[in-house]
Amino acid sequence: MKKNFYIYLFVLVAIVLIQSCAVGPNYHKPETEENTESFRYASKDADSIINLKWWKIFDDPVLDTLIYKALANNKNLLIAASKIEQARANVGFTNADKGPKFSYNASGGSTNFPGNSVLDNSVNSFSVSTNVSWELDFWGKYRRASEAAKAELLSSFYGKRAVEIGLISEVATNYFKLLDYRTELEISESTLASRDSTLQIIQARFDEGYTHIIDVNQAQIQKAIAQAAVPQFKRFIGFTENNLSVLLGESPDVIRTYTTFDNYKLPDSIPTGLPSEILQRRPDILQASQNYHTQNANIGVAQAMRFPSISLTGLLGVGSGELSTLLSGGLGWGAAAGITGPLFEFGKNARRVDIAREVAKQSLLTYEFTVLNSMQEVSNALLEIETLKAELEARQLQLNAARNASYLSGKRYYQGVTSYLEVIDSQQKEFQAELAYSDNFQTLLSAHVKLFKALGGGWVSQEEIDKYAQQVADEQNVDVSTIDKDALYYNSQIVDLELTDEELTERKAEKKRLRKEERAQKKADRQNKNN
Repeated sequence: MKKNFYIYLFVLVAIVLIQSCAVGPNYHKPETEENTESFRYASKDADSIINLKWWKIFDDPVLDTLIYKALANNKNLLIAASKIEQARANVGFTNADKGPKFSYNASGGSTNFPGNSVLDNSVNSFSVSTNVSWELDFWGKYRRASEAAKAELLSSFYGKRAVEIGLISEVATNYFKLLDYRTELEISESTLASRDSTLQIIQARFDEGYTHIIDVNQAQIQKAIAQAAVPQFKRFIGFTENNLSVLLGESPDVIRTYTTFDNYKLPDSIPTGLPSEILQRRPDILQASQNYHTQNANIGVAQAMRFPSISLTGLLGVGSGELSTLLSGGLGWGAAAGITGPLFEFGKNARRVDIAREVAKQSLLTYEFTVLNSMQEVSNALLEIETLKAELEARQLQLNAARNASYLSGKRYYQGVTSYLEVIDSQQKEFQAELAYSDNFQTLLSAHVKLFKALGGGWVSQEEIDKYAQQVADEQNVDVSTIDKDALYYNSQIVDLELTDEELTERKAEKKRLRKEERAQKKADRQNKNN
């Protein structure tokens, strides 16, 4: 009894020692030296935005539908989701190394001897056994490997979120470009029709001897300029539609917009929050942090490989010379302990540790660069919005003046007060001002998209996550503690959380109407193509 007590005590002490010993540095969240007071060019009211679906500030149901389609079908996002499952499986795969390994063995054989042998002519042997082997994780090699695998899993979560934010931004930016190109196409077609009408008038005046042939030539030039712009913008529209289709996970096709910039209102001033807050929500920063965590844990794995490994093995089985009596005999067993380790490998193991340290150092530097780059992106986006707003105001003044000058010069020409060169100059400036204003407006909308992306793409508060988790639990009639809240966030399941029931019903009806119109339009396009 006393002997067994000492055995149990020895095993207990060994387990405690094994669990408490792990070589290598422990992970500490990297510290940065960023300015935590405010962003450059940020507005003074730096109240945080708590809104995962930032694109709703544009109040465009078509944009909402395109983004939801992309989130459901985009191939890069599906690849990122698959990487999460791969990383999750790798955690289980790595954790398995920490426990004992069980195996079995069954064998049978027969040996014949010469007739003059003192042994029987034939000897049979049969055996069945179970084996167990366990490498004690005395130096923490497998615990560090498991730590690295878990960090990789978190990194894959943040990686998916980064892909998601980039996807939403690309869809929104391409959508605004599509609106811009269609606006510019409409301007070009309207200008072409106007200049064609003007050319006919000038031609009639020339035929009657009221003007010179040079006026006809100048009118032809102006018509050709507008005429050349039409296929140019049609080409841009086609390219953008193709880009959007691929982002939606579909084959290139027509994208219906059903709106124009005339129905758009620029977002109000966007509060950015503090620079320190961006570290908590930008997925690329969080991903870089977990990548550093992974490489930091790998240092411990490399260091543990320099030390000997201790293993225990055991065997339990039966054996017999006859198959019929295999299970009737007594059990045989065996147990052993062993230790193996490197003796002399010309510094290979030491270099392995050096490599791991340098890789971890590179990951830390990557993290620091990602933080600096994020600050630059936010500051650039804020500066771009500020200057583009001022530019848009100037473009509006330019457009108003150009339209008035074009009207007055045309009137002066037909009254015989001025030459047609003044008309040409005024019309060309009006055309350019209209195109420039549309392009400026699109660039300003896209700058807001850049800012949201730079800020981390919007995020949800813990209260919102808890609220939605409770909704899901009530729908599934389960306890809220069983709901994976991380999955709700990272799998984009928090949909229309901030809408009331009436607003949600109205939004669903709007989306249904848009899908119906889209199907009808596609059907009409196919019929026109067949005709």
